[in-house]
Amino acid sequence: MDTPFVSWNAEGVEAWAAVAPQEGAVLMHSLRGFIDAGRAGLLVAQHILEESDPVRVASFDIDQLLDYRSRRPEMTFSVNEWTDYDEPHLDLDLVSDADGTPFLLLHGFEPDIRWEGYIRAVRGIVDRMGIGLTLGTHGIPMAAPHTRPLTATIHGTAQELLPDAPSLFGTVSVPASAQNLMEYRFGQWGLPAINVAVHVPHYLAQSPYPQAAQKAMEAIEDISGLALSTDALDDEAARAQEEITRQAAESDEVQALVAQLEEQYDAFVEQRESGIQVDGPLPSAEELGAEFERFLQQQRGDSPPGP
Repeated sequence: MDTPFVSWNAEGVEAWAAVAPQEGAVLMHSLRGFIDAGRAGLLVAQHILEESDPVRVASFDIDQLLDYRSRRPEMTFSVNEWTDYDEPHLDLDLVSDADGTPFLLLHGFEPDIRWEGYIRAVRGIVDRMGIGLTLGTHGIPMAAPHTRPLTATIHGTAQELLPDAPSLFGTVSVPASAQNLMEYRFGQWGLPAINVAVHVPHYLAQSPYPQAAQKAMEAIEDISGLALSTDALDDEAARAQEEITRQAAESDEVQALVAQLEEQYDAFVEQRESGIQVDGPLPSAEELGAEFERFLQQQRGDSPPGP
């Protein structure tokens, strides 16, 4: 299949051909853009790149996919000159897990435009590189306390690969993303695609939350069989927990919020474990959609942060 927007690196393609698994090859993707509460997906991608020795396989022409006016990359000005530029990119790298198993990682900026063309290009990569499973991860804001175990919604086109666990949601309408649309199109094409959405406490959604990345990697390991050691994030997670504890101790408002969320969470878990079918007390579909919109407004700077 044709892969528009994509420039191939011959050495990287040859490197993949030499080590690619005969079956079950994995393409992971984590993109910056629409929503990634706690920067869960970004931290996963950074962790994999730092723990591996990446080889560039291909790059997308990001100029054809990004709307610079609606999402301006940051530049750094120092004294009397520009010293840095957060250059947009969308790259495909050959990486490996802790056991040396090779897989592909698609990382960078989520396309703003030409979604259908981008998704067809990814399908072209899947076909050309012999990919058996496409797997993505990100964080979503959730009305849940940081003092309780993190949970995740795992969804996809290959039902046999999904965990046998009750879903927190019924039917919900939320703004589309390139990542979720790709899963939808892959389902129409009969291709296996799964996404892991970690539930990040909504009051932590704007800051890096390494615990969410660790939760995501644990789910990815269970689904794909890859070995993604999370030990390197332990120190970051401990520092984040210390800072959260410190800030909570200094704010009666935060303590009250956390206590309320704990009560709701515990009641929900108790009811679910007893077999009672409930729609609450966790957020309804409408509340979740509103939370998504509020989070996006904060990301864009359209409105001041809420409580």
